[in-house]
Amino acid sequence: MAMSSGNESGGVMADINVTPLVDVMLVLLIIFMITTPLMNHKTKVELPQAELTPEVKRADEARNKGASPITISVTEGGELFWNDEPISRELIESRLSSEAQKQPQPPLNLRGDRTTKLRVINDITKLAQQQGMLDIGYVATREKKN
Repeated sequence: MAMSSGNESGGVMADINVTPLVDVMLVLLIIFMITTPLMNHKTKVELPQAELTPEVKRADEARNKGASPITISVTEGGELFWNDEPISRELIESRLSSEAQKQPQPPLNLRGDRTTKLRVINDITKLAQQQGMLDIGYVATREKKN
């Protein structure tokens, strides 16, 4: 218990001495700063380095240049559009089958309204995979910041 020395009452001092508390907190902070990086157990894996041969590079460039992407859009009501043209589900199936046979195969981009059910997009993805489409992507727009 601390006694006041400068006060004329000579009574007990009611203030808390925070110096020992600060000392303990600083020691704990230093301990945690030192031990935290040591606690990360990361498995280090050395990945193989891939060097493309000129033939592979040319084939990759030709695949990316040669085929224009296909865009399938799905509205909230389930209406389907092939490159902005209305289309039925059965016709999409046959077109995807013929596009999958092309060399190079064009990439497929799926677009859905903000309120389109994910189940519909999933059904179109499965349909495209069943027809042999390999490069399927999903198109989204970034929110505009005001």
